[in-house]
Amino acid sequence: MSPLESSPPIRLLLCDDHAVVRAGLRALLASTDGIEVVGEAGSGEEALALAARVRPDVVLMDLQLGGGMDGVTATRRLTSAPASALTPGGAEGAGTPGPRVLVLTMFDTDADITRAIEAGATGYLLKAERPEELFAAIRDAAAGRTALSAPVADRVLAQMRSPRPVLSERERDILRQLALGLGNREIARALFISETTVKTHLGRIYGKLGVDTRAAAVAVAGERRLLLP
Repeated sequence: MSPLESSPPIRLLLCDDHAVVRAGLRALLASTDGIEVVGEAGSGEEALALAARVRPDVVLMDLQLGGGMDGVTATRRLTSAPASALTPGGAEGAGTPGPRVLVLTMFDTDADITRAIEAGATGYLLKAERPEELFAAIRDAAAGRTALSAPVADRVLAQMRSPRPVLSERERDILRQLALGLGNREIARALFISETTVKTHLGRIYGKLGVDTRAAAVAVAGERRLLLP
């Protein structure tokens, strides 16, 4: 008897706001042994409620879920609290840990990857993966092992090799004003400095971020989470 046949199947909850995608995943997963889909959710809120009820081992989570709670917030809630705490008033099985979360998405920006991993995701896959890679990732996630798509792993390594630029507090202030769409004169008035000083700081910001336009500076700052407190 194989290990898959001798052990109970992995209990999987699907969370994606597209019913057609969920149906396709359910049909695909039905073709492999050792994985049982125990529920489907179309929103982050629904995923939390279902997880508290069906107790999955793994939640396959999309990041973009339309209105309401997004996949990152749902991931954080699922992984940071016991299963009984996922819905108000839960008491049964108070010590039971929450499920593992395996992100399955189309988005692979540095910001998306970082937010998902920091929220507690065990793995991060792209929807272009082959079925065999998805099955293996689900099994890895259930066992507590990290599962990353090759492009995602490349991005994570690139981030580790390129440390986040260090900006002064004044440079961060100016970047925040840029993100609001303010011009140099407006920034100078808001921060009580001269336009010349604003231009000097902008030159330093561009150099540190490796960009040459205001829009690029804001985009890179957002992606690298430089605008957070």
